[in-house]
Amino acid sequence: MQERADMNARVWLDVNLRALQRNYQKIVSAVAPCEVVSVLKADAYGLGVEPVASALIDVGCRYFGVADVREALLLASQPGIRVQILGAILAEEIAQAAAADVILPCSDIETAQRMHAVGISSGRAVRAHFLVDTGMGRLGVPLADAEAFIRDAVQLDGVHWEGIYSHFPMAYRTGSDYTLGQIAAMRALLDTLARSGIRFAWRHIANSDAVNNFPASYAAPFNAVRTGINLHGSYDPEGSRVLALEPVITLATRLVAIRELAAGACIGYGCTYRLPKRMRVGTIPIGYADGVPMALSNRGHVLVDGTPCHVLGRVSMDYTTIALDMVPHAKCGDEVVCLGGEGPGAITPEHWATLKGSHAYDILCSIGPRVERRYGGEG
Repeated sequence: MQERADMNARVWLDVNLRALQRNYQKIVSAVAPCEVVSVLKADAYGLGVEPVASALIDVGCRYFGVADVREALLLASQPGIRVQILGAILAEEIAQAAAADVILPCSDIETAQRMHAVGISSGRAVRAHFLVDTGMGRLGVPLADAEAFIRDAVQLDGVHWEGIYSHFPMAYRTGSDYTLGQIAAMRALLDTLARSGIRFAWRHIANSDAVNNFPASYAAPFNAVRTGINLHGSYDPEGSRVLALEPVITLATRLVAIRELAAGACIGYGCTYRLPKRMRVGTIPIGYADGVPMALSNRGHVLVDGTPCHVLGRVSMDYTTIALDMVPHAKCGDEVVCLGGEGPGAITPEHWATLKGSHAYDILCSIGPRVERRYGGEG
């Protein structure tokens, strides 16, 4: 595990791998006997795919999901694990991915035929799951065409059709008839195919939101769930939070300047804030290039010694100005928590997402590359 080697870093992201492991174990218990597919796309949502995957493997995870081939190949060298591409596959990517034993998605006959050709020529069956569009509208064979397409595809040699899956667009909305309809549609498709002798070892539709809101999505005939954001202790702002998950990250920086400014002084680009009185203000070396949403301008806050300190003026690329009236003892070099903290005053990705009109996925994936990632246990 990486320690805090660079104590002089200006901005860092602490990733609590012990909390991540506990979250995984809670999800495993909640959905048993279903398998848990840990989704580590986009560099594990910006947290760092290699240390995150290693921590999950240490507590028994053997099934990972990613978005594309490059992400899959980073993980596929790990012995004894399954890696599945959940997005789309291009024709020229099939051979390389199949050679690494990556599980591929299939939703059209042309892709199925290319997989067949690769499997026959290599002498090794390509592993594949059918992706069915039950209502996401993004990828997958349309539900109305799925039965006929699957009947044709399974006749092709050289492919091990080991699974079938679909995806939810609204599983964060508890009781959604749309989501319940997708579950029913997928069940009906599986029943119809089974009557013709077409069965799959892996059947999955649940994502993180569904695990919290739709138990039917991880009941038979489904035997796996896919979880990404829940591993990090985050949820969609809507919906239930059945799983008692722990926050995994702390985004922090340090005060680099403290000044006393006169009443009427302007703060930041556009002069969107003028001091109503003489005030003690601080500057922190973190901005939107590091993942701080501009939506925090004049609205958000950070924590100095556990005390909320308001953001003054517009968040800029590299710096943000904050009020220090509530922490007169603060000095340059003191730690400032931007995401994290303890108790009811903690700042979560969901808080930022609400201000931004976005969601926690966006917040995590926006943390910039110059932010040092640090990995540890209890903080």
